[in-house]
Amino acid sequence: MDLHLVGWNAHWRDLFEPYASQYLTPGRVVAEHRDAYRIETEHGERAGALAGRLRHRATRRADLPAVGDFVAVRLTDDAAGPAIVFAVLPRRTAFVRRAAGDRPDDQVIAANVDTVFVMLGLDHDFNVRRVERYLAAVWESGARPVVLLNKSDLCDGVAARAEALQRVALGVGVHVISALTADGIDTLRPYLQEGLTAGVVGSSGVGKSTLLNRLLGRDVQATNGVREHDSRGRHTTTHRELFVLPGGGVVIDTPGMREFKLSSALSDVEGLESVFADIEALAGQCRFADCAHRLEPGCAVREAVARGQLDADRLSSYEKLLKELRYEASRDDPSAARERKRQGRIGSKEIKRMFREGKR
Repeated sequence: MDLHLVGWNAHWRDLFEPYASQYLTPGRVVAEHRDAYRIETEHGERAGALAGRLRHRATRRADLPAVGDFVAVRLTDDAAGPAIVFAVLPRRTAFVRRAAGDRPDDQVIAANVDTVFVMLGLDHDFNVRRVERYLAAVWESGARPVVLLNKSDLCDGVAARAEALQRVALGVGVHVISALTADGIDTLRPYLQEGLTAGVVGSSGVGKSTLLNRLLGRDVQATNGVREHDSRGRHTTTHRELFVLPGGGVVIDTPGMREFKLSSALSDVEGLESVFADIEALAGQCRFADCAHRLEPGCAVREAVARGQLDADRLSSYEKLLKELRYEASRDDPSAARERKRQGRIGSKEIKRMFREGKR
C-alpha cells in the first residue's frame, strides 16, 4: 500500500530517517486487540508484535503502540510473518484517558489524530456535561474537537439542543447529522481529506458504527439498536481500528466508553481552561487572585451566577473536573500518595477511638 493513503508525509519521513539505516520499515498501526496489532506497511498489512527491548523500555502503558501510531518495524522474509515493532515515532497528538482500575495509568485511545469527532445522540443520550469532559481531553491531546449531534431524525427539539450545546462548546464546530439517513454528512467533508486523520468517540449506542459505515459506503462495522427507555447501547465495536475512506483521509473508530476518566496529562489544566474559557475570563476579574469561587468577597464568578450570566451547573461541572484532575495528578506523585495514606490512617484511628468512647 502507498502509505500516503494512511497519512504518511514529509514530517513522518524525517522522523523515521534514523531507523532507515537500521534496515527497518515504516508502518502505521491500524488495529489493536489487547496486545496484538495490525500494521499497514508499503509491503501490505501484517500482524504486529513488539520487540522485547521496546516492551522492556516501556515504563507505562502509553509508551506502547496505539492505533494511529507510526512505527519502525522489521519485516520477516515470510510474507505472512509478523512485523516486529522496534520503535514508536514521536506522536503529534494523543487522545488519552485514565485507564479503568485502581492503578494510575493512561490509555492512548488514538494517536496522531487531526480531528476528534465527539459524538452524542439527540435522544436520551444527550448530555452536555459529558461533552465538556470529552472536550477537555481533546483540547489537551492537541487535536481539534468537533461535536456531532446524531439522530436528528429521531428528535423534534433539535434546534434547542444544538443551541444548548453551542453555549458550552466554545470555539468548537457543532454539526447536526443523521448517520442513518445521511442528513448533514456532507458538512463533515472538510475534516476528511487525504492526509488527515479523524477519530470518533462517544458512548455506546450514539451511532459511531453507523456513521463509519455511511462514510465508507459499505457495512464494515456491526450495529445494534438501543434500549428504548434510556437509549443505551451495547458495545458493537470491540477494538480500535483505522479505516481508509474512499474519498481520502482516514477515520479511527473506537468502542463506546461509558466511563471516561480524565488523564493526569491534563494536570496543567490547559485543556480545561479551553473548555471553560468563559469561567476563566470571569475568574480574572475576581478580587483575589487565588479565589476559590466559594464565599470570598468580590468573586466575579459567583456574581455572574447570581445574575444569570453563568449557569450554576456549568460552574459545578468545572469544579468537579478540576478536582478530578488534581486528584489524578496526585496519584502520580509518590509523596502525595504517601500523604493520603497517612491521612487515611489518622482518620481510621480517630473513627475507632470515637467508636470505643461511644461504647462506654
